Amino acid sequence: MRTQEDISLLELALGKMRRAFVGAGVFSLFVNLAMLIGPLYMLQVYDRVLGAQSRDTLIMLSVLAVGLLAMSALVDTARSRLLVRAGANLDNALSGPLFAAGLRGRLDGIESSASQPLRDLDTLRGFLTGAGILALFDAPWTPIYLTVIFIMHPALGCVALVGALLIVALALLSEWLTRTPLKRAGLANRKSGDVIDAFARNAEAIRAMGMLEQLRDHWLYRHDEGVAWQARASDSAATLRALAKFIRYVLQIAILGVGAWLAMDGAISAGVMVAASIIMGRALAPVEQAIGHWGGFVEAGSARRRLEIELQRDTRLAPVTQLPAPTGALSIENVVLRPPGADETVLQFVSFKLAAGETLGLIGPTGAGKSSLARLLVGVWTPDMGAVRLDGADIADWPEDQIGRYLGYMPQTVELLPGSVADNITRFGASDSDGMIEAARIAGAHDMILRLPKGYDTQIGDGGRMLSGGQRQRIGLARAIYGDARVIVLDEPNANLCAEGEAALCRALEHLKQQGRTVIVISHRPSVMRTVDKLLVLTQGRVDLFGPRDEVLAALPHQVAAESERPRLATADEAAT
Repeated sequence: MRTQEDISLLELALGKMRRAFVGAGVFSLFVNLAMLIGPLYMLQVYDRVLGAQSRDTLIMLSVLAVGLLAMSALVDTARSRLLVRAGANLDNALSGPLFAAGLRGRLDGIESSASQPLRDLDTLRGFLTGAGILALFDAPWTPIYLTVIFIMHPALGCVALVGALLIVALALLSEWLTRTPLKRAGLANRKSGDVIDAFARNAEAIRAMGMLEQLRDHWLYRHDEGVAWQARASDSAATLRALAKFIRYVLQIAILGVGAWLAMDGAISAGVMVAASIIMGRALAPVEQAIGHWGGFVEAGSARRRLEIELQRDTRLAPVTQLPAPTGALSIENVVLRPPGADETVLQFVSFKLAAGETLGLIGPTGAGKSSLARLLVGVWTPDMGAVRLDGADIADWPEDQIGRYLGYMPQTVELLPGSVADNITRFGASDSDGMIEAARIAGAHDMILRLPKGYDTQIGDGGRMLSGGQRQRIGLARAIYGDARVIVLDEPNANLCAEGEAALCRALEHLKQQGRTVIVISHRPSVMRTVDKLLVLTQGRVDLFGPRDEVLAALPHQVAAESERPRLATADEAAT
């Protein structure tokens, strides 16, 4: 027997929809019973009303039929609303975990769009609340309708049964012909979307270097592949739909013809002939709808499988003990790291310790693994061996919603999020104007922000492209400092800063040291390194030197020290800042 821990979030969410499906099934009972109103009405009109010439009976039958159809319409509406509400509950249960899973997938090196899980959820929810699922609820009534026709006359039942078997065969053929094309079309379309997302993130470089035409051809290749597979599936489905429609019309003629023959022999009445024709049309309708929505069936099945894989890491976990707020003591113990998607390790048996409130400068040649180590320190990546401990607890064991408030991180490439400056600094959390302004002042960004069109309420757009590189870095620094961050990791925080901005950064580091916060700075500029307590030299993924700043500087080769002291001219972007 499966335990609660063995059941995925998707299974749990779909299990909660079971009551809605049961309710929809009950409503389908009344909806499909109401489908017999028309045939029975016609049967009574032909066999009783016309024969007896009774207008009163006609009026009473008509009023009764209209009343029952009105009730059927209400029940059908309730069925649809029940499924829509259940779909909304499914979305509420899974959208949050899928949002997080999509972002984690990118961190784990999975080459897919972060928004794909949410699109898969939309696909699954659309199927479970649309016409496709209603066809499944109505399908079990096909044998019942066929039985009713057999009761009217076996010959009529045989005609209807042959028609049902032909339509079912077409449905199976549709599945066989469209399964592979639809699957390949979906895969090609997802890859095409990923390519556009990547191009959009590099739109400035693409335009500046005249790459638009070449990249358009590159995208069109993937796009046209998806269109071709989709066209192949659509052609097959259209042919089968036309064939199904032809068969249905032939069956209508056949059952009316057989009914007329039987009526002339006196075996049935004219009313039975008409009623059998209407009931057969209703019996075949769910199967025809299944053919029309087969693409939705296939897409929903594929989306469900992808969601199951995406949510495997999000199975129910035992509650995590709430740990006390950390002081900022860091311990890195024999860490070995192979980045997600990489073939080789970039960090090998790295170890060092920092007491709470100490500042560390991290230096080394390009490709030494400095940025990779920064990602480990803030829990973005998990080491393959060893541990990163914060106040003695493995940082990987901290729940994300707990550890995040105690960490500050400014990556080498600062990307701001769509929203206001205030939203970005406060990490889109509850408004704390005093804490926000304090963080901006420490980062030397307060006066710069006030000069923006709407100050802290300025909408900075996707990625903050309307801001200069230096402005983005200052706001990114304020975001890293904000709140109760006890460990702050800054990767090249002065890469886009002019002399004035760099001086403000040094003042910010001194201020953070006075506040007792643990700070790790990756930089090649000596002005920043003058503020740190310790230095760590990383070479080819290994610790080359580590210790107090002055001792490490004294131990460095003369040419390396000379290179680090060499002044650097500000770029045009930095000068503009």
